[in-house]
Amino acid sequence: FARGVRNLRIEGEGTLDGQGRAWWEALKEKRRGGQNGPVLSVERALAALDKGDPKPSGGGGRETFFLRPPLIQLFECEDVSISGIRLKDSPFWTLHPIYSRRIEISGIRIENPSDAPNTDGIDIDSCEDVRIVDCLVDVGDDCLALKAGSGALGVEEGRPTRRVSVSGCTFRSGHGGVVVGSETAGGVEDVEVSDCRFLGTDRGIRIKSRRGRGGLVRNLGFSDLRMEGVLAPVTINLYYNCGADPKDAPRLFSLDPIPPSALTPMVRDIRIARLEALGCRASAGFVAGLPESRIENLSLEDCRITLAQEGLVPVENSEMYQGLPATESRGLRLRHVDCEARGLSVEGGSVDLEEGARLENR
Repeated sequence: FARGVRNLRIEGEGTLDGQGRAWWEALKEKRRGGQNGPVLSVERALAALDKGDPKPSGGGGRETFFLRPPLIQLFECEDVSISGIRLKDSPFWTLHPIYSRRIEISGIRIENPSDAPNTDGIDIDSCEDVRIVDCLVDVGDDCLALKAGSGALGVEEGRPTRRVSVSGCTFRSGHGGVVVGSETAGGVEDVEVSDCRFLGTDRGIRIKSRRGRGGLVRNLGFSDLRMEGVLAPVTINLYYNCGADPKDAPRLFSLDPIPPSALTPMVRDIRIARLEALGCRASAGFVAGLPESRIENLSLEDCRITLAQEGLVPVENSEMYQGLPATESRGLRLRHVDCEARGLSVEGGSVDLEEGARLENR
């Protein structure tokens, strides 16, 4: 852990082992017993300490966040270089910079079992000027996630993640390869991802948010990507349901427009070029905006997507959502989005235009 440090370097050829198995099993046992907050005196003490710092995101399992630490966390640091090392078996998120700037992450390996809960690989959280190159990430949750705070507090703080470049990386397993959200309140912008491979991740490119999370996601570019055996290669989901309070579901997941506010997420200017996704196991893609907040200016250029011939899973596994009508089509699902396509090929499926979708082929 580092707070307020400048010119920080973590480098070499060694391994940092989080020895996460005991943490994961303890968490699973508590969840099986229905525990969703501190009970033991030591848990209450840890939870009280944990309230001392702002939590820009917190991630999955927020109600038991105090039980498990990330493997490396950098808070308000500048000019950081992390290279060469191997990180494995993190109790929680693996590498988590918060409110930091000028970060370079190169040539590292991150390895957590696919069933290890909430073990994201790299979580860039309200940070600026980040470069990630030649890394391998194989984990039990999102491989690389860009976040910027959640809800009213995140909107009030207004600390975006921006100016991020990712190249030459390989992503395995994981719920998503390169992910934005679902904590989007401060905004995520000016991101370029290029020359990366996605091998068996659930989703390849993944943008997720919902009503109440807020924030503007804009100017994201993805190019020269190869995917093999993913569930769905591209998902943009403003009906993301994980962690939502059931009592709020009628409002959060309504198919009718809700008056926009500062807590309405917005997504625009997303460019995807030269994507090849082979053997997709759930669908060719899932893009669903809100009726009051359409996804604007989605561009697909020279993208080839093929559906798997065997080993298929239910199409609803394409994303984690609630409230949308069911579909049996494994095609590219478009809803409340303005999309321009040039050289788009979906083999074994179709392009399905639902309510509020506009597609311009050039």
